Amino acid sequence: MRDPLKTLAIVPAYNEEKAVGAVVRSLKDRHPSLDVLVVNDGSTDETSAKARASGASAVIDLPCNLGIGGAVQTGFLYAVREGYEAAFQFDGDGQHLAGEVDRIIGPIRAGEADVVIGSRFLAATGGFRSTAGRRTGIKIFEWVNSILIGRRITDNTSGFRAYNRTALDFLSKHYPSDYPEPEAVILLGRNGFRLKEVPVEMAERTAGASSITAFRSVYYMVKVLLAVFMTALRPPVQTR
Repeated sequence: MRDPLKTLAIVPAYNEEKAVGAVVRSLKDRHPSLDVLVVNDGSTDETSAKARASGASAVIDLPCNLGIGGAVQTGFLYAVREGYEAAFQFDGDGQHLAGEVDRIIGPIRAGEADVVIGSRFLAATGGFRSTAGRRTGIKIFEWVNSILIGRRITDNTSGFRAYNRTALDFLSKHYPSDYPEPEAVILLGRNGFRLKEVPVEMAERTAGASSITAFRSVYYMVKVLLAVFMTALRPPVQTR
């Protein structure tokens, strides 16, 4: 059955030749009518070719590596230009599960939220939950969010998110560029968007390595916390 909303899956991918084909096929197998956009973020391997061969609806090849923020914002711009009413972000490394898509897109379809975040921490599941150190960092973000926007978000670094048309239009113009997920939560909250979390399961990445290594974890925390506080200090971009 076709989705009542014209919906796009945005799959950012950087050097994911070993995983991206299976990711696209899993989405198309589970949701045959879904449009899948792969944003190839300046990969130096066969990511683009693998995405095309797997049946992606469209592949955008960025001329250089912009990072996750630039790749995802490219997807937002495409979604707005092509008239999509909803979209969701779905990692190209195999961590997100096609069977969980309805959980995050459901509240968008029902008009209950502008942005839906898939959380590994809302309910006990058997899925992958990342390292203890990164979970500690996520708890710090949860505490900071409670102070800055008065909302409890349990999985601020989750890249498994769904958006309605209003949020897509806003984020296509105002998306953070470096490590965007925690900062985007504050940006959206400060600008009056309705945020909702839903419990999801995730898997361990099937290939490659995370860009956030143990060596960079302290740097990551300091940098993101500074960015989050700077975002909170700025006046809202819009009033909703």
